[in-house]
Amino acid sequence: MTLTFDSFRLAASTADLSEESAAREHADCVEFRMDLADDPLDALAEYDGELPLLVTNRADWEGGEADDGGRIDALKRAIEHEAVEAVDIELAALEDGEGLDLVEAAEERDVSVVVSTHDFEGTPSKGELQSLLTRASTYGDVAKLAVTAESRADALALLGATHEMTGRGERVATMAMGEAGSHTRAVAPVYGSKIGYAPVDPEKATAPGQYDLETLRELVDRLT
Repeated sequence: MTLTFDSFRLAASTADLSEESAAREHADCVEFRMDLADDPLDALAEYDGELPLLVTNRADWEGGEADDGGRIDALKRAIEHEAVEAVDIELAALEDGEGLDLVEAAEERDVSVVVSTHDFEGTPSKGELQSLLTRASTYGDVAKLAVTAESRADALALLGATHEMTGRGERVATMAMGEAGSHTRAVAPVYGSKIGYAPVDPEKATAPGQYDLETLRELVDRLT
């Protein structure tokens, strides 16, 4: 397995796995947004690309388009595919017990687990940021936190939490959405963030403030 996230990995986000070839030059893996795809399990079965996959089936209550009916079961089926080397599951789904079986199944298949939290309203305090990342770290291999920055102070708080968690030996992936925080997508890896996300097609961004794939690759490489 190559997606251990011991070092930074750039994920090309897409709902169309046929775009994988266009991502190879700059990406380390593909984040397959199952919740945005038509017949995602069929697409996985037909996938013959070179890049390993991180599968995400984002819940509608956390910014995605998947309802809870069968969402976790679809992820369990997805990780059976050889190309799938990581899976994303929301922290809230684990803390209410819904996604624990998925984590167990992923561990059995040696699939990395990214435990994610998204705040589309703002940026919590630095203490709360650290608490969220700590809680997520207890369930998976990488704790992912995306917040919405309304100021550079919000972005700085996120970078500080990233630095402190990395110093404790935790693997985290952090980013601030929105104009005030867009630079964190390039800068957070300097402070230890292990995953960056960028769309293969810039017109198909899956979160506010995303750079295009080539730009983010160049920025991260120059800064780190």
